[in-house]
Amino acid sequence: MINPFSYSEAFSRNIGWVTREEQEKLRGARVAIAGMGGVGGIYAVTLARLGVGTFHLADFDTYDIANFNRQVGAMMSTRGKAKVEVIADMVRDINPEANITIFPNGIDAASLPAFLDGVDLYVDGLDFFVFDIRQKTFAACAERRIPATTVAPLGMGAAVLNFLPGQMTFEEYFQWGELPENEKAIRFLVGLSPAGLHRAYLVDPSAVNFAERRGPSTIMSVQICAGIAATQALKILLKRGKVLAAPHGLQFDPFRNKMAHTWRPGGNKNPIQRLAIAIGRRHLASLLRQGAPSGAPQASPTPAKNMMTPSSHERIVAILDKARWAPSGDNDQPWRFEILDGARVRVHCSDTRDICVYDLEGWPSQIAIGAMLETMAIAATAHGLATEVVRCDGSTDKDPVFDVSFTEQPGMAADALIPAIEVRSVQRRPMSRRALTVHEKQELAQSVGPGYQVQWLEGPARMDAAKLMYNNARLRLLMPEAYEVHKRVIKWGKVQSEWGVPDQALGVDNMTIHLMKWAMVSWGRLKRMNTLMGTWAPRLQMDLVPGLACAAHFVIRAEAEPRSVADYIAAGRAMQRFWLTLTRLGLVMQPEMTPLIFSSYVRNGKTFTANAGLAAMAVGLSGQLDRVLGDKPGFPVFMGRLGQGKSATARSTRPALAHLMVTDVGKRG
Repeated sequence: MINPFSYSEAFSRNIGWVTREEQEKLRGARVAIAGMGGVGGIYAVTLARLGVGTFHLADFDTYDIANFNRQVGAMMSTRGKAKVEVIADMVRDINPEANITIFPNGIDAASLPAFLDGVDLYVDGLDFFVFDIRQKTFAACAERRIPATTVAPLGMGAAVLNFLPGQMTFEEYFQWGELPENEKAIRFLVGLSPAGLHRAYLVDPSAVNFAERRGPSTIMSVQICAGIAATQALKILLKRGKVLAAPHGLQFDPFRNKMAHTWRPGGNKNPIQRLAIAIGRRHLASLLRQGAPSGAPQASPTPAKNMMTPSSHERIVAILDKARWAPSGDNDQPWRFEILDGARVRVHCSDTRDICVYDLEGWPSQIAIGAMLETMAIAATAHGLATEVVRCDGSTDKDPVFDVSFTEQPGMAADALIPAIEVRSVQRRPMSRRALTVHEKQELAQSVGPGYQVQWLEGPARMDAAKLMYNNARLRLLMPEAYEVHKRVIKWGKVQSEWGVPDQALGVDNMTIHLMKWAMVSWGRLKRMNTLMGTWAPRLQMDLVPGLACAAHFVIRAEAEPRSVADYIAAGRAMQRFWLTLTRLGLVMQPEMTPLIFSSYVRNGKTFTANAGLAAMAVGLSGQLDRVLGDKPGFPVFMGRLGQGKSATARSTRPALAHLMVTDVGKRG
């Protein structure tokens, strides 16, 4: 004989995470959920298993086969059946004592008061494109002081916003007002996911179609939404635990292995949000004007101004979101992006010669710019796009500007280096001394492409390269001009930093970090410490030991000496493919550019320091570099060490893309 239903037994396994008294509170709680589709249905089922006792459920739709990939009630046995009825039956099957009121015609202005009558929490399960009743529902919740939560299924993760009584309202955050629906769509999308973690891996942007009101979805995202929504419900209903309320939000994306806590004071009035909204609005309007076929009716000016097509805009954003991860000297990121339309981007670049002694001739920045352009081209292949880069007429060598055009290439395969773009980092700590395999060397040699070759410094040459770096570090640490750079770029007390270099990524122990931080308060203090203690300790940890603890040092050589910005841009593109290839192979790398930079100053008669003794030291180091590299064909454009090892956890990251758009040209973090 089957035992009769027992509430206390059915939900006994909740006890421990909640008390018995709290479980009774959940039993007496009343939750309203509008929309029984992708997220709404699984919200109801999840909250039923949590032990919530009373539900108001609303939906007018029926199940069809297109719902099977994500909707908990969608099965062959339920095709054509009302979603709200199926979900209500599932809830009753879990808890026969549940008190369920259904709204089979959905909700509208007339039924909204009854839908929200006496409820303790509203959970939003409405379709993305349902704007009018969503706006009215959240407004009614604010008026009745009912907490409301919305969790957006995004890619393979989710983002949550809570609107609590007495705090920022839905309207204050999203700024909808009486705007047209397409403008509301832009603001809703931008507001739900300020971090945009999901955008980078949308492999088929054509699946997003605002005109047809459809977009891709995954069951993983829906299930994550259910877990997040139920957790927010538990905290709100039991008044236990901190509930983040708008303008704070969270986005979790297991595909990206990331969690982002977002904070947008003012909601969509925030400058970052306004920029993202403006990008979507402006460039969709441009696409509509350019993309309409001859003789086709043109979109009216007002809708065109207030619409966005993710199929074009989102892929450009996704490409730029990858491009921002390109390496640059001291993580200065000397570029800003401007989206011209759905197929063109303008990149405003600059070198750092005015603020960095390591860039007085501009070519280190130009190599970085080349790496960024190559990253952009690699990322574009994920969307079936070929890339063409043209330097704009009239732009100077110091501040070059590039137009990047993307062209559809049917059948184009995504570049195998794409997964390495965000993983690639600088590893300043010791690596394995395991020799590179023949296969690894072949792949790396091929990666640089025509016009370049790779020179390996292994065996005894590894010791020579380590000594070279150790000696160059002395010059670097004794120069007041270099001190100004180090003071600007080192971010103290940081494991990761969006600009500059976190101190934990320097490759030295904590005692040395504390000593460096104390000494670098002023040049006078650092100079006195160098006089008393010398510079051997940081050089030993940062240069000599890592220089020995690696598989090899390498030099990328160009067949012809670079003479122009274009030449160094090309070298940077070759360097980036080399770096991404070694990352894909499970190797790590540290650039070793100072010997090449100071040797270039000596060769070109470039004054880089007011100290004559240091200038003479650079001449000697230039000779040492020549002896280490030997008489090999080609011109050295990049140098580093590499080996097998873990990717750096302490590393430079990047700011959100919105901070790198054209409105911020000339600014530095």
